[in-house]
Amino acid sequence: MPYFPRERLVALHPGTLTRVTPLVTHRFIHVKPYAPSHPPSDIPVFNPATGEGLFTVQSSSVEHVHSTIWEAQCAFDSGVWSRSSSLSRSKVLSKLARVLEEKIPSLAELETLQTGRAIREMRTQLGRLPEWLDYYAALLRTHQSFVAPTQGKLLNYVERVPLGVVAQITPFNHPLLIAIKKIAPALAAGNSVVVKPSEFAPVTVYEFIQMAEKAGVPPKVLSFLPGGPDTANSIVKHPSIRKVDITAGTSTGHQIGSIVGANLATYTAELGGKAPIVLFEDADLVSAVNGAAFASFVASGQTCVSGTRLIVHDKIYGNFMSLFMQKVDSIRRRMGDPSNPKCMMGSVISPKHLQRMDEMVKRASVKASILTGGEPMTGISDLDGFDFSQGSFYPPTVISDVSVEDEIWQEEVFGPVVVVKPFKTEAEAIHLANASKYGLGAGIWTTDLSRAHRVSAAIQSGLCWVNTHHRNDPSSPWGGMKSSGIGRENGIEAFEAYSQSKSTIVNTASVEDSRKNDDWFADDNSREPRRYG
Repeated sequence: MPYFPRERLVALHPGTLTRVTPLVTHRFIHVKPYAPSHPPSDIPVFNPATGEGLFTVQSSSVEHVHSTIWEAQCAFDSGVWSRSSSLSRSKVLSKLARVLEEKIPSLAELETLQTGRAIREMRTQLGRLPEWLDYYAALLRTHQSFVAPTQGKLLNYVERVPLGVVAQITPFNHPLLIAIKKIAPALAAGNSVVVKPSEFAPVTVYEFIQMAEKAGVPPKVLSFLPGGPDTANSIVKHPSIRKVDITAGTSTGHQIGSIVGANLATYTAELGGKAPIVLFEDADLVSAVNGAAFASFVASGQTCVSGTRLIVHDKIYGNFMSLFMQKVDSIRRRMGDPSNPKCMMGSVISPKHLQRMDEMVKRASVKASILTGGEPMTGISDLDGFDFSQGSFYPPTVISDVSVEDEIWQEEVFGPVVVVKPFKTEAEAIHLANASKYGLGAGIWTTDLSRAHRVSAAIQSGLCWVNTHHRNDPSSPWGGMKSSGIGRENGIEAFEAYSQSKSTIVNTASVEDSRKNDDWFADDNSREPRRYG
């Protein structure tokens, strides 16, 4: 039996979400369509752990995209938010943080329903989300303009002003976390924001946008545009969009980026990852095993910084693998109904994703060794009797004997699948860590402080953790190198990326001095002009 009520009804307009009766899905087969009475633009939202239909989302038409962006532009031009004081915006964001805090329990349940992730993960993750709103509320109260040291009798002050209407395209793996990471700095800077959440998990983003208006964000300043890739393309192509911020796969990032560049808009993209976890011989073994397991299997491996490549010193390889495989078995035995607080790992997002992942593992098994896992899950949970065959479940999977040229080493799986490889020297470890087109996250486990700094500096990634993994904070910039993206979320960088500098230069010279020195075309052309520039 489920551990919380599932009979919910959420009404959305436009892009209406309605509760539907459960449907049966089959592994590796697209979900069955809803009743023919639904128009073709309706998108079903499923619980990936059970195959049940949860909601029907009416996809945004091109006309609705255009009208929403036009309304967002009108709201921006009105100045109701864009020209409101920093203090006013700060107060609204602080109030929104308190409203969000009250709704965390119910939002966590919705996140589990639409993503299949374990409720223990969602409660913990969502509990931190008010911090992003509080951080940018505080930044608004403390961030300062500055006076540039311009030569002459000139006062040159430089302010940050909003960009205009900005678009955000958010993913299914952390629906509300990633949305709020983007929304908070964009609103703080004074922009109008349109958000297209993943069609797999749109519900909590919609709920948050409703909270924002109740907390004091003016109408049309924060808008919801549900839909799939066609909706995303319609949004980013619109000439009024001044910035696009996406979290997606690398191929999608390239496609969107080419459109954004044509419009001379700014672009932030957090894309794919293949994070290396480098474990040196002096690492505390128990801590390293626990950290590697968390890096590899939290969120069912569906994070861009998932520790998918474990690079282990050969002196500890045997002991590490023995303990790590015990940990993996423990996770597998405690999988079950994601709504059960004792469940350690939930499902992946859909049958399509499950099939793609399994096919990658099957191709790898031709040359590599599957140490554990490697097959979609069926049967009954030892934890709570849950029937895995209802949903899209894959066990924690560990693969060895992999070459750095192999697909399973190079390409993002986006599931609970990791490869392990031994190394002998520090130089070899760095080479293996960088043997990837991706560069988002990395982890190092060592008790040697000098080595930690040295190796971190050599690894090509935007984030590098030492003796921990996946730590995140509103103040800490987050983003990738190489094919893992461009730009940064979080911190002052994100706030400034959602704004632009504006210089105001004021002549403070007296009238007499100005007449004397600033007449470039004076009749007395024998005198050299005093200033140009």
